[in-house]
Amino acid sequence: MTACSDNVSSQVSESTGSAPVTTAAETVTSAPIGHEKAEEYGKVIALTFDDGPNTSTTGEVLDVLEKYGVRGTFFLIGDNINEQSSENVKRAYQMGCEIANHSKTHSYMNKMSAEDIKAEIAFTNEKIKEIIGVEPTFFRPPYIAVDQNMFDNIDLTFISGYGCEDYEQKVTAQQRYERTMKQAKDGAIILLHDQQGNFQTVQALEMIIPDLLEQGYELVTCSELFFAKGVEISTDNDIVYSYAEQTTMYG
Repeated sequence: MTACSDNVSSQVSESTGSAPVTTAAETVTSAPIGHEKAEEYGKVIALTFDDGPNTSTTGEVLDVLEKYGVRGTFFLIGDNINEQSSENVKRAYQMGCEIANHSKTHSYMNKMSAEDIKAEIAFTNEKIKEIIGVEPTFFRPPYIAVDQNMFDNIDLTFISGYGCEDYEQKVTAQQRYERTMKQAKDGAIILLHDQQGNFQTVQALEMIIPDLLEQGYELVTCSELFFAKGVEISTDNDIVYSYAEQTTMYG
């Protein structure tokens, strides 16, 4: 393992800094989070959420995170960002959560041209920057479908994660909880969805979070996860991370 990169350190400091970030709309200040040194962390897991933002389920997920005093990372679809849904993006950032890119349209980007790939990323990056004042560090490919063209044209770190098929309505809250806990390990990235109406994941979080805390995990953002594990992230290594210390494309 190597020391944390400037890119990761910067993202953590942006989430922890006391100075407000000025946006076009208003001033958004992030909450103090995390530890100054990697060795101050114990076991860590990153809860991540796809397909927002929206005015219902995103807020319900934030309610649960706030209830237990934990943080997550939200991977946004650019076309879902509007004046109303952006309020939950601001709220998440103020709570110390991290905001990341999940494309503009949630299409299969491995079937796109280089120009279209860049446009998908740039659109959502710009929307996020308008809201919180900084561009994201991380990108989750729609459907976790990737190719070399995407790696060559997206200057963000690719994130996958351990999922529980919570985008399927037939998967109950109890099953989501059980599948998530079975995959939980130090350094893991958990892939969940805050898509509109996905209340069963909100219910599952009410079981997942207290159990992870009871097992001694600290629930952190993706930037914190890599920082805590002393891993230098890169946009040049063609890895789609499901855990911080991963060294091959898929974990």
